[in-house]
Amino acid sequence: MAKIVVTGGAGFIGSHVVDLFIAQGYEVVIVDDLSTGRASNLNPAAKFYKMDIRDPKIREVFEVEKPDFVSHHAAQMDVRRSVAQPLFDADVNILGSINLIEAAKAVNLKRFIYISTGGAVYGEPERVPVEETDPINPICQYGASKHTVEHYLFMYHYNYGLKYTVLRYPNVFGPRQDPHGEAGVVAIFTGKMMAGEQVVINGDGEQTRDFVYVGDCARANFLAATVEHEPGIYNIGWGRPTSVNDIFSTLAKVTGYALSAQYGPAKVGETRHIYLNAAKAQKDLGWTPTISLEEGLTKTVEYFKVAEKVA
Repeated sequence: MAKIVVTGGAGFIGSHVVDLFIAQGYEVVIVDDLSTGRASNLNPAAKFYKMDIRDPKIREVFEVEKPDFVSHHAAQMDVRRSVAQPLFDADVNILGSINLIEAAKAVNLKRFIYISTGGAVYGEPERVPVEETDPINPICQYGASKHTVEHYLFMYHYNYGLKYTVLRYPNVFGPRQDPHGEAGVVAIFTGKMMAGEQVVINGDGEQTRDFVYVGDCARANFLAATVEHEPGIYNIGWGRPTSVNDIFSTLAKVTGYALSAQYGPAKVGETRHIYLNAAKAQKDLGWTPTISLEEGLTKTVEYFKVAEKVA
């Protein structure tokens, strides 16, 4: 039985990755410090280590577990916190990742799957949809820290033969996303709409993103582990724009929300327009998104009705 370590496996996206690999018969080990992940997201069929990815004892976990794969989701992923606390952002995202890569180098790992950010590494892109070969000019510390690790993975592959796959995620949404957090416009809007509270949109709402349902992103991880391909970087996305105003209007329809949106100041370090060309992922991994925006938003709202106790 193949074994995978999922860092951040108690988090929003990581927990869906855990569930999929368990459903496919894999042995799964979760590493999560529960700083943003939830114990309620932990799959009871997985082995759990409550641990920070910066902890030197990570190496001991790898020596004991001897995983075949790593899916590295654990991160400081709040753009605003990265701007306010750039040293903390770099400490977690860069040094924590190097700690994991060093641990992975010491075992006979088949592949290191690293979750990067298609929404932040490119900065304000020169063209859309963005391709993997387009210029990397992040305009926030989060984008810079996530991209830095991509260079480390290339280096470890070149020098030590570590196979890796970078998945540059779009804006991911779906069940288990934190409605009270800083990140995740869909979860925040859903929580407020279902509670009948005022929704505030940062900026004019015409900023566009590539919104992909969490289950489709989990499947990208499974394909990265099971489909033979050369080490490299892959965009994950629909390749088409959706504005924040579009998200608001679609969610309002799904939830029956009657209030109009209010508009506040735009966020510092936020990209204006970004959506991703995922043709390479389709060609090499056989990945394409399958859940439409409205279907995904409906699934998300149904989840929140039960899990977040809002109606």
